[in-house]
Amino acid sequence: MAEQGWGARVARLARKILGRGRVGRGEATRSYPGDFQGVPTVRCTPNPGNGTVADPGEIVWTWVPFEEDPRRGKDRPVLVIGHDGRWLLALPLSSKDHDRGVGGSRRGHSRWTEIGSGAWDRRGRASAVRVDRILRIDPAGVRRQGAVLDKVRFLQVAAAVRAAA
Repeated sequence: MAEQGWGARVARLARKILGRGRVGRGEATRSYPGDFQGVPTVRCTPNPGNGTVADPGEIVWTWVPFEEDPRRGKDRPVLVIGHDGRWLLALPLSSKDHDRGVGGSRRGHSRWTEIGSGAWDRRGRASAVRVDRILRIDPAGVRRQGAVLDKVRFLQVAAAVRAAA
């Protein structure tokens, strides 16, 4: 019950900060330019202390539109992998197990690359990065930094992005 109370407080604070009636809806959702198509230039240049919002190689939290309805979405961690003009290019993270489906079958494995755990998840859960959906993120919409992904794991993700394209 305490977690629900905390979640409700976070949602109220997010609405207040973002000026939205409901988390996941608002002006930012109407201006989403759509997911990036093609093969991006992927580079790892994290520099969390440089004063910018986010650099490639950093995991940050931001609003992510749902695929089925880009007018809706939710706050979640993403791995920044590059730029497309003024937009950050990023991959969504998930702590759900995407390797095993019902009955232990391998379901959706090629879409996800495991990156393990890190400071982006306060509970220390292992995460995976979705490599077949490249988001365009408004740098002004980045709300907090979670961590820097080490270069070895970043290069594994970059290879999986190229293979998925």
